[in-house]
Amino acid sequence: MDPRIATLAHNLITYSTDLKPGEKLLIEVFDNALPLAKALVAEAYAAGALPFVTLKNNTLQRTLLRGATAEQLKLIGQWEGERMKAMDAYIGIRASDNVSELSDVPPEKLQLYQQHWSKPVHIDIRVPNTKWCVLRYPNAAMAQLANMSTEAFEDFYFKVCNLDYARMGRAMDPLVALLEKTDKVRIIGPGTDLTFSIKGIGAVKCCGLRNIPDGEVYTAPVRNSVNGVLSYNTPAVYQGVTYENIRFEFREGKIVRATANDTEKINKVLDTDEGARYIGEFALGVNPYIEKPMKDTLFDEKIKGSFHFTPGNAYDKTFNGNRSAIHWDLVCIQNPEYGGGEIWFDDRLVRKDGRFVLPELSGLNPENLV
Repeated sequence: MDPRIATLAHNLITYSTDLKPGEKLLIEVFDNALPLAKALVAEAYAAGALPFVTLKNNTLQRTLLRGATAEQLKLIGQWEGERMKAMDAYIGIRASDNVSELSDVPPEKLQLYQQHWSKPVHIDIRVPNTKWCVLRYPNAAMAQLANMSTEAFEDFYFKVCNLDYARMGRAMDPLVALLEKTDKVRIIGPGTDLTFSIKGIGAVKCCGLRNIPDGEVYTAPVRNSVNGVLSYNTPAVYQGVTYENIRFEFREGKIVRATANDTEKINKVLDTDEGARYIGEFALGVNPYIEKPMKDTLFDEKIKGSFHFTPGNAYDKTFNGNRSAIHWDLVCIQNPEYGGGEIWFDDRLVRKDGRFVLPELSGLNPENLV
């Protein structure tokens, strides 16, 4: 076995999920990530825990969803929900050979999937009630998305995933403290002038406990406080469809106008339910090794110098009252090569062109995290 896989599995069991003897862990694998799954099972046993494994396949998932009924998906959600309730921890590994595999599943079927299967199992049960971590596994498809050779991408992947996340966590503490006492946020950049409040919402640091790779600090806007316009500059894949040039206009918290390369489809996503047109998360990305988008949310939302502004469900730890079947992390990069930009907290400049300018936050600049 590649020793880097063994290191990653050890970190996932002993740090990310911090498994204890007797705890039950569900390992859910999408497509081909068997080497890591095997290593996780071995590490779980070494920790005295009880591993359970589910293998899923997106090609088969496509066929299932294209003909699925609401009643059928509700039953699947009920079955998987009961199993999730019995778990103490969850590790989900996504290793799709084709990120567009679900692109021709009818939108109404995908909405049924979100409402009756994904949301009940993952948003309602897994996220608030288990120690969970979600990650990818390197393959040729991911390397292609990153415009890298397979070997070079593997080297990049393990460097990013085996970062010293405990050290990163300590560097995040001053940003958490600042967010917790901030009221007004303003974001300025190309095609963007956005204002909102985060007063009383709180903040959470993400340092390898819930995502690998990791590197963000998140909060959420007061639900009805968002006003202005936001132009995202990072491609985003949602349910197999790639969206680019996404632009939202907000009025009193609601996305009142949305355009993209496929304006019709993106509005169907935002019409999933009432909460889909409101924002559930605002986060700053700080991973020093992730510098450019690769159409994979787990990586793109951690890009150094980026932020994401997420339509849909709010996390319980920074709950702003918004509930939705979707949670779509859309990313805007503010590094100079992407047009730059500024983030202000209570009329005080905090980050300019992707770099933190306050002395107490300098530990989060890239050179101090590598």
